[in-house]
Amino acid sequence: MTSPITHRSQLVLKAPAKINWSLYILNKRDDGYHNIVSLMHCIGLYDTLTFEPSDNIEFSSDMDIPHNQNLVYKAAVKLQSYAAIKTGAGITLKKEIPSGAGLGGGSSDAAYTLMGLNKLWGLGLDAGELKHIGSGLGADVPFFFDCPIAIAEGKGEILTPLNISVPYTLLVVKPSISVSTAWAYEQIGARGRRQGIETTETGNDEQSASELTKTGNKINNIKLIYDALKGGDTSFLRAKVHNDFEDVVRQKYPVIGSVKEELLNAGALLSIMSGSGSAVFGLFEDRDTAISVSSRFPSHWNRVIETLV
Repeated sequence: MTSPITHRSQLVLKAPAKINWSLYILNKRDDGYHNIVSLMHCIGLYDTLTFEPSDNIEFSSDMDIPHNQNLVYKAAVKLQSYAAIKTGAGITLKKEIPSGAGLGGGSSDAAYTLMGLNKLWGLGLDAGELKHIGSGLGADVPFFFDCPIAIAEGKGEILTPLNISVPYTLLVVKPSISVSTAWAYEQIGARGRRQGIETTETGNDEQSASELTKTGNKINNIKLIYDALKGGDTSFLRAKVHNDFEDVVRQKYPVIGSVKEELLNAGALLSIMSGSGSAVFGLFEDRDTAISVSSRFPSHWNRVIETLV
């Protein structure tokens, strides 16, 4: 969690983006969400949230969408209702994390709005309560209370926070397309139906022994990736990282595959799409190399960024 900056009665928070080192989709739940297992890591790319006292909830941003559709506004209204208070706040959002990128910008903004207003309003709610509120706003929201790195299970709300002391240099590239997470999940479901795979069952009692074994293998694989990252050993990561969304997104948007191939050809130790896309990141040995490679993507949004520790 970033440290807040306060100016008199003003509170400023930096909400970080995230990447997924691996992401597996296990099955669809009765509530419409999907069970997943993923290794998520916060990165040094931030939206900025500014909070000030106000009689009403007043929200402004540099995003071109109605304010009541933004997760920041929804988080503020939800927290106000949960705490049963009439106190308002003036909230300003400055975006740096691109939308529709699979980098968790909206979810991070929602989480940090809950943190900021909890402090501004003096509510004294603990992280568990804020996570519970956040889980109703989006599956990734609870993760941002456990930065820098965690294993996420369930729909994303079952978190195992981890420690890491080694930062990694990434070149993150986002093509001009934006990918809807809901659409990406629909494609996963359609692919499963075409392959004759049942994806709607829920609960361990409905899974076969082979399905449980596969789930265990995926969790073990993610733990191996974490152990390698923690120890600074990147030699085998390229063969281990995986994202279940990648194939279905690449089928509609071949540019995802082109960016990934270009990163690997330019010397990335590995390259993978983050979340449901469309951002792709490459892992590089040093910042200078990553900066040099970034010049290969003049028509795409890109940033050289370090993972957080």
